[in-house]
Amino acid sequence: MVTSSAPNTASRVDITGRLGANVRTRELPSGDALTSFTVIVDRPAREQHGTAKVDAIACTASNRKLAERIERMEPGTMVTVAGVLRRRFWRAGSPAGQVGSTTEVLVRSVKLASTS
Repeated sequence: MVTSSAPNTASRVDITGRLGANVRTRELPSGDALTSFTVIVDRPAREQHGTAKVDAIACTASNRKLAERIERMEPGTMVTVAGVLRRRFWRAGSPAGQVGSTTEVLVRSVKLASTS
């Protein structure tokens, strides 16, 4: 039996930035839809190295109503997304069956960001 005195852990992500240009929805073999998009956030000046001045944060939404809302937004719209951080794995189609992975925000809510 494993016991831990560590505090409860949680994965919670809140991001405010600009909606990226490539919002796309694809249907999965299960019939569910998955919408993928990016939120572009500016890096603080002290963290800008080389030419990278922004980060493009990968986001996904599996809720159809949420996906429809995101699809109606214009690229560049300031948004605030809330969700959880997930790492997703897949096996590539190559004969070697290489494993790939990505880390993304599984979005639970999105709203227009305050511009004040």
